[in-house]
Amino acid sequence: MKKILIMAAIAMGLSPILAIASPQTDLKQFRAYFFKKFPGVKLQDYADGIYAIDKQRRIEWETSEEFPNYEPGIEIGEELFTKYNLGTCFKNGGIGIKQNYPYFDKKSGKVRTLEGDIMACLKRKKVDTKKAKIGYKKGKIAAISAYMAYSSRDKKQNVVVPNDKRALAIYNKGKTHFYAKRGQMNFSCADCHMYQAGTNVRANLLSPGLGQTSHFPVYRKKWEFAGKGALGGFGTIQRRYGGCNKQVRAKPLKKKGGQHPEYVALEYFHTYMSNGIRLNGPGIRQ
Repeated sequence: MKKILIMAAIAMGLSPILAIASPQTDLKQFRAYFFKKFPGVKLQDYADGIYAIDKQRRIEWETSEEFPNYEPGIEIGEELFTKYNLGTCFKNGGIGIKQNYPYFDKKSGKVRTLEGDIMACLKRKKVDTKKAKIGYKKGKIAAISAYMAYSSRDKKQNVVVPNDKRALAIYNKGKTHFYAKRGQMNFSCADCHMYQAGTNVRANLLSPGLGQTSHFPVYRKKWEFAGKGALGGFGTIQRRYGGCNKQVRAKPLKKKGGQHPEYVALEYFHTYMSNGIRLNGPGIRQ
């Protein structure tokens, strides 16, 4: 059976070691890979993405953080959070809890994301999300999520993968997505954010996969120019997953009225790989 798993992993473009490892072993090996690739970069520095590995870009980023573009969005997010009384749906009134997302819900057997729980709360409160123009990937939902993320700054990501067949199945589904190649360009998440991390694609520097989830939702300069108003540049991590799929010429995964289960699984695996790294979201990114 072990040989079959290894052969299947190779066929999918996965590392055989990662394919048969436990989440704890995955995490250890994931960190070790980046520590070897970028010697001298400390674990907590990975929260800063490309700014941890490029000194010149870090100077520019630190300057932009003095008057960050995301501040108006956080204020809007706080206003919406208060307007809809969202704190009643979350532990600790929704403050300082981002580090525990996404999490496996034993009752439903599903993984729950922060944006998914925000939308569920809005629906329980009978908010017409369509009329209020609140979706799952950008705009108002990202602002609310950004406000909640901001309240969790400096807390270490602490995603739990329990010894439950259902949780492990979702985790492994996300891991498979991360390492499997897709699209006309035949790229995987790992191709860009592990093996080619630190190299340039056009004018963009590819960020390390370690620590990526720490600064979401993000305010991207690219989105800022394409959007409108203070929320134009905001996006959730699942918005970014869809954008990555487009860039490798793969069809983004969509689910009407919700988040696609495969992106939820990817977020579960992806975030677990950054356990122990402090949150610093929302962040400004290229």
